[in-house]
Amino acid sequence: MKLQIKNISTAIKDIHIKRLLVIMVLWMIFMGIFRFDKFYTLINFQTMAAQFPEFGLMALGIMLCMISGGIDLSVVGVANFVAIASGQLLKIIAGGAGELNGFEILLVMLFGMAIGLAAGFFNGILVSKVKIPPILATLGSYELFRGIAIILTGGKAVSGLPIKYAETIAGKLFGLIPVQLLFFAAVVLILSYLLNRTTYGIKLYMLGTNATAAMFSGHRTERVLIQTYALSGICAALGGLIMLANYNSARADYGAVYTLQCVLIVVLGGVNPMGGKGRISGTVLAICVLQMLSSGINRFPEISSFYIPLFWGGVLLLVMVLNYYRENKQSQGGHKKAVISKYRIWVRKSG
Repeated sequence: MKLQIKNISTAIKDIHIKRLLVIMVLWMIFMGIFRFDKFYTLINFQTMAAQFPEFGLMALGIMLCMISGGIDLSVVGVANFVAIASGQLLKIIAGGAGELNGFEILLVMLFGMAIGLAAGFFNGILVSKVKIPPILATLGSYELFRGIAIILTGGKAVSGLPIKYAETIAGKLFGLIPVQLLFFAAVVLILSYLLNRTTYGIKLYMLGTNATAAMFSGHRTERVLIQTYALSGICAALGGLIMLANYNSARADYGAVYTLQCVLIVVLGGVNPMGGKGRISGTVLAICVLQMLSSGINRFPEISSFYIPLFWGGVLLLVMVLNYYRENKQSQGGHKKAVISKYRIWVRKSG
C-alpha cells in the first residue's frame, strides 16, 4: 500500500503528467463553457471509452518499443491484417447460419493474437538479429502486412460478419461499461506489472538507457528486444480485434491516422524517443487526453476533420521541442553543479 502511494506521488511530480493534467482540466472547462450539453453526457463518455482502446492498445505497444530505444511503426498494419484474417475466420466458422458461441469468439481472438505475436516476433528478429534500424524494419513490415491484407481482400472491406461478435466485444457490461475498456484496462495492468515488478522491466529500461552497458552486464539484449516487439504485436492485434468489433468490418486502410496519433500519445506521455524513460501512467493519461480533445473537436461542426492530423502533427513537434529544451537545460544544470562541486573540493585541498 505504501509502495502504491509512493508510485502515485512520484507520477504526479512528473512534469509530463502535470502538463497532461493541466491540458485535461483546461479542456474540460472549455467544453463546459461552450459545449456542456453535448460533451458532458453519459453517451459521449461511453462512446469515448469504447473508441480509445483500439488506438490506445497500439500506443501501449509503441511505448514498450520506444522505452527499449526503438519504435514500432507497423502497429496499424498488424491491426488491420489481424482484423481481416479474424473477420474471414469468423465468416467461415459462422457459416450460412451466421451464429457464434462464446467459445468460437474466444477461438477467433486467440487466432488474431497469435498472428500479432508472430508479426511482433518477426519485427523483433529484424531489429535484434538482422540489426535493421527499428524505424526501417517496422516501416517495411507495415507495408508488408498491408500488402498481404490488400491481396487477401482485393482492396475491399471484409463485411457481412456475424453480429454476435460485435455484440460481445463492443457491448456493455451491465449496460454501462464498454467491454473494450475492460480489455484495455486488463492490458494496462499486465504491462504495468511487467514494467514495475519483473526483471523484464528492469532489463528493458537498462537496454533503452544504454544498450552496450546492458549487454556487458550479462543481459540477453536480443531476447529482450524480441519479447518487446512480440508484446507490441499482441497489443496491435487486440487493437485490431476491437476495431473489427467497433466497425463490424475490416479493411486494409482503416485507422490510417493512428500511427501519428499513437506516436504523439507516447511522446506526450513522457516516453523518451531515445529510450530508457517512460511511465505507463503517463501514456494512459495521454490516451485519455487525446480522446477528449478529439471528441471535443468533433462537437464543433465548423472545424473540418481534415485539420485534425495537421493539429496532431503540430502538437507532436511542439512537445518534442519542449522536451528537448527541458532535458538540455537539466543536463546543463547538472554539469554546472558538477563543475561547482569539483571547484569547491579543489579550494578545500588548496586551503
